[in-house]
Amino acid sequence: MTVNINIKEIKISPKKNDNDNNKIYVRATSGLYQKLRRYTGWVLILLFMALPMLRWNNHQAVLFDLDKQQYHIFNLTLFPQDLTLLAWVFIIAAFSLFFFTTYLGRVWCGYTCPQTIWSFIFIWFEEHIEGSANQRKCLDKAPWSKNKFSKKIAKHSAWIIISLLTGLTFCSYFVLFPNIYIDFFTFNSSPTLTGCILFFASITYMNAGWMRSIVCTHMCPYARFQSAMFDENTYIVAYDEKRGEQRGPRRRKSNPSDLGLGDCIACELCVQVCPAGIDIREGLQYECINCGACIDACDTTMLKMNYPKGLISYTSETRLAGGESQILRPKIISYGVLLIAMLSIFSLNLFTLSTIELEIVRDRNTLYRENNEGLIENTYTLKILNKTIETQSYKISFSGLKDAYLIGPKEIVVQAGEIFTQPITIVVDAYAIKAKKVMITIRLNSKTEEIKQDSPFFISL
Repeated sequence: MTVNINIKEIKISPKKNDNDNNKIYVRATSGLYQKLRRYTGWVLILLFMALPMLRWNNHQAVLFDLDKQQYHIFNLTLFPQDLTLLAWVFIIAAFSLFFFTTYLGRVWCGYTCPQTIWSFIFIWFEEHIEGSANQRKCLDKAPWSKNKFSKKIAKHSAWIIISLLTGLTFCSYFVLFPNIYIDFFTFNSSPTLTGCILFFASITYMNAGWMRSIVCTHMCPYARFQSAMFDENTYIVAYDEKRGEQRGPRRRKSNPSDLGLGDCIACELCVQVCPAGIDIREGLQYECINCGACIDACDTTMLKMNYPKGLISYTSETRLAGGESQILRPKIISYGVLLIAMLSIFSLNLFTLSTIELEIVRDRNTLYRENNEGLIENTYTLKILNKTIETQSYKISFSGLKDAYLIGPKEIVVQAGEIFTQPITIVVDAYAIKAKKVMITIRLNSKTEEIKQDSPFFISL
């Protein structure tokens, strides 16, 4: 019997639901992969919630201040001119997705995607308020009553609270915490901020509460182009057709071989626990998010029947065909090399990022002037940006012009994130210089860093 799976032609199968509105009633299950998914989800949620609350050197640890155009990430402060680093982050994230998808399939979707995490949170509240999958199905079919109304109100209230907290947390990455909570709940936040919070809360409520698998199936492009990254050695959630067929119910102590049956007892649990509502036994489908729920449900059934686990498992097309999967292969190596190269470039740019920005502006109308003593003066305006989160002291000096001196402060103090403007004048005796123009170097020194920039000094035209 041939293996009923084709990586290159991922199937689109009808949902296995027996309800009129095609709603998926996800049945609760437990097991290794659901524990892993649950713990991963909680860690990511706590990280998402906690980051805006953390303080770092008397500042919010992570704050993207759009008004001041300053982006604080712990001890790092970025400005618009540093946002090329953000482009590198997106490129690295894309190639990381390619790398892990080629190796482990849609592991991102099953364990770390916000849509999956929030959907399972909403399902958890659904289960604890309305009951099991069958109870929820019966409740929806039942006529409206006080019991049904109270449960629906409780469920949607919980969903709205979670959605509102999600919107507030997301916006607190851009507005100071806890001011955003105080202003919102006292109705003192601006219309723009209130609109943003309610917008993200509404998106969370709709996506995790009502749309769920529709987002993954019809709105997320990843489901559509995943097959371009899969190959015969990619680890996927798959059903071992050679072992499982023919399907059929039987007594626990019956020998399936005597009945002409495989190990699949047709309990349909793999379909009932699937958040996408698909039947993994029909082959790989693009709706599958590799969450492993069907694996845990099937393993539980196999243990009860005293059969070996792994009828549904993380495997590859090669293994299902009886071969051994190759981890190191050209596609994996190529993605890995590119990913390491990009991480190296990003790290180099990050660790060599200057904490000072210096711009020298000359007076275009008066390139030079001669003072009462017959000395030549050139005036410069220094625009200094302190890119740290602390007040800094900078020393101003110059070189490249013999017997010249500077008029203006030799040391200045610039506040954190401030753009400080300081005019200076450099003076020299014209008879000491034979050239009409000399290039000088203006330096700015802090305790830890020096930045310099060249500028012309005009003596005559």
